[in-house]
Amino acid sequence: MPDSAVVLPVLAEVVRSGFTEGHHRGSLVVLAPDGSVEFALGEPERPVFPRSCNKPFQAVATLRAGLPIEGELLALAAASHSGETFHLDGVRTILAGAGLDERALQTPADLPLDLTEAERYLAGGGARASLTMNCSGKHAAWLAASVANGWETASYLDPAHPIQRLAKEALEEASGESIAAVGTDGCGAPLHAVSLVGLARGYRSLLRAEPGTPQRRVADAMRAHPQYVAGTRRPDTWLMRAVPGTLAKMGAEAVQAVALSDGRAVAFKIDDGNARALGPVLAAVLRRIGLADEVLDRLAAAPLTGGNAVVGEIRAAF
Repeated sequence: MPDSAVVLPVLAEVVRSGFTEGHHRGSLVVLAPDGSVEFALGEPERPVFPRSCNKPFQAVATLRAGLPIEGELLALAAASHSGETFHLDGVRTILAGAGLDERALQTPADLPLDLTEAERYLAGGGARASLTMNCSGKHAAWLAASVANGWETASYLDPAHPIQRLAKEALEEASGESIAAVGTDGCGAPLHAVSLVGLARGYRSLLRAEPGTPQRRVADAMRAHPQYVAGTRRPDTWLMRAVPGTLAKMGAEAVQAVALSDGRAVAFKIDDGNARALGPVLAAVLRRIGLADEVLDRLAAAPLTGGNAVVGEIRAAF
């Protein structure tokens, strides 16, 4: 059966005034502590573009290239940041350490990802810029790694560039899969496809890596500085702060990956790419595997309004 004919299961439903007005379909996988598939919906073996869920592996590449980066700046190298002041200052610090400034960034000009931050930025006279694009931390780290190795910086986004080859190798190694397709991400970087099973396996491998290895250093930095991975008003930050040892990262087109300290891992994608279903689905799958924390209520909250009143919600359907 061709992919276009596959009907994926409903992961979330849109309920307004007691009437179900829409559905979000997708695929999901949960890995058990031993790495085996514990629970699955849809077609988690089908390759997807994980989008920004690939960023931890792209950060691993910068460490393997010898970039001396740690702490919050390493977390920022794996971030889809909100464009808050501390994020932008961190990007500038990474670039300055390599003798560069924001003019070296090849991220497309954009506003801060967080709407509150974007409104504040515009009110202060800001305009779309490469610095404020949510991937600028990753790009800054790639540039700094290139400088450290004497690699050309103008072509750092070329799939044949050494830093991009290292990023591809890191994802293949962690996922246990060969790259199924290569595309171009929203930030202009090469984008590599793996299955959701491979993505969950990759996140699990980051937490299970030996201390001091590039993989573990990235995971530890992200967990220690979750506000740099996302932002103060973002679900990945909330989850990593609330549940010690958890690693979480979302990606565009409604992809989410999570690894827990006991060896379990989750990866899913909402097929229509609508991120409004991410929180309800994430909360539901974490509850299903036994996680109990108040943060799940916060993640699951996806109210629908009618005028100035709440009249419905987006809720998980499994």
